[in-house]
Amino acid sequence: MLFLVAALLLMGVVLGTVAHAPLTFSVAAGAVIAVWLGVFALRELRGRDRGTSAH
Repeated sequence: MLFLVAALLLMGVVLGTVAHAPLTFSVAAGAVIAVWLGVFALRELRGRDRGTSAH
């Protein structure tokens, strides 16, 4: 329960920051995060295919 409260508080801080940032910065940051998550997902899938961890 405490984790959920902390996550919601952090989300509120991040969303508040994005609301005051310029649109181009928000879009660029979102694109960087999307690429990072895509790379992470690909590494995890490749590691799972080999039967080993992707470390």
